[in-house]
Amino acid sequence: MTQKAAVQFWTTSADHNLKVATSNFKAGHYDWALFFWHLVIEKSLKAAISRKGQTPIATHNLIKLSNQIKLPLTDKYEEYLKEITSFNLEARYDDYKFSFYKKATKEYTTNWVKICKEIYKWLQEI
Repeated sequence: MTQKAAVQFWTTSADHNLKVATSNFKAGHYDWALFFWHLVIEKSLKAAISRKGQTPIATHNLIKLSNQIKLPLTDKYEEYLKEITSFNLEARYDDYKFSFYKKATKEYTTNWVKICKEIYKWLQEI
């Protein structure tokens, strides 16, 4: 895959996940909204890595991805990325999923959607 095709792949996929995250938020499925926001940020990071001419490592860990291209993370952004990484529920146990479901209130999710939008915008500029 060419560099341009890789960037396009990750960008298109992130845009699709953004629509799904927004739909889930509007429907009150806050846990799923956060899960898809994690995917938006992950794929945006992978697009940024591809723009730098590298192949993204196979991970869902946002800190590891940002370290791959040595993104200058403030302490605040590093903490944000750690928390957003926790939204990835792909292989979690049911008890963790349920505790995350309870944590993902409308207030909590509204705050994190705002933060995710800020990070998403920042990643578009890299």
